[in-house]
Amino acid sequence: MIEWLTGFTIVVGSGFMLVAALGVLRMPDLLTRMHATTKAGVLGAGLIMIGVALHFASGPVLAKAVAIIAFLILTAPVAAHVIGRAGYFMGLSLWDKTTVDELKGRYDEATHTLTSPPDTDTPPDGQGRA
Repeated sequence: MIEWLTGFTIVVGSGFMLVAALGVLRMPDLLTRMHATTKAGVLGAGLIMIGVALHFASGPVLAKAVAIIAFLILTAPVAAHVIGRAGYFMGLSLWDKTTVDELKGRYDEATHTLTSPPDTDTPPDGQGRA
């Protein structure tokens, strides 16, 4: 039974990795490519690591697999965010069908800072919440 479960997780994980690779090829701009690779890539690699841990069924391999999965879950979204942000600020164009650009007009190229959106929760008297 373990062999079937191992094979299933590795094949499904490989499928997700294939979807991530296709996302890189098929998506129209940097931000959607980063989304595809982060989500599908981490899920695929995680499933493959689960399959490896099931196959070897030993404590050290399980600990390494869990550490790899945790590392991927913690670092992939941060890396994708930083790469996407750098690409946006470098002036890479968004997909022509992108409907909302929430950062437009908020980035100061001289100081390299972002301004926050206006706070809509503050009452007109400026006192804030109690």
